[in-house]
Amino acid sequence: MSRQHSIHYIAMNSPFGEIMIAATHKGVCWISFDSSEASIMSLKRWGRTWLLCDHVVEGMTSHLEDATAQFTEYFQGERTEFTLSLDIYGTPFQKMVWEQLRLIPYGELRTYKDIALGLKAPKAVRAVGGANNRNPLSIVIPCHRVIGSNGALVGYGGGLSIKEYLLQLESSLVSPSARKVQ
Repeated sequence: MSRQHSIHYIAMNSPFGEIMIAATHKGVCWISFDSSEASIMSLKRWGRTWLLCDHVVEGMTSHLEDATAQFTEYFQGERTEFTLSLDIYGTPFQKMVWEQLRLIPYGELRTYKDIALGLKAPKAVRAVGGANNRNPLSIVIPCHRVIGSNGALVGYGGGLSIKEYLLQLESSLVSPSARKVQ
């Protein structure tokens, strides 16, 4: 790991409150569902772990400008895919899970088991859940599109009400026949 100079962040309004978006010089690296001091401290801990850096600076960068524009479009129902530069950190397994999540089409759902099967690791359902829980780029890496095998909304870092909001936003823009669980 190379030392980063700093992590920049901004807070932006969303339909469910403020979200914090952070970026390195390479791209967006972290998203949180609030912008409290506790969230800033979590970002610093995350930065120390993955980037060997806890220098966190509030302020706009070109990556954050792109992110706020794309999030605004997403929340307005005008964007179904994010095209941001990303700077993703995690274990090799987590990154494989997150790549599977990025393959879930807008407005569709998958189960944790579907993700495990996509990884050709059918017994890794709990590990998939753990990787989902550690996703640092919620919404952009759409972990909200993963549900329990019984169809229940389970686990979401921002809370189930935010997960439900995101799924309703996406389903309102997709025909019912296109929404499926594999």
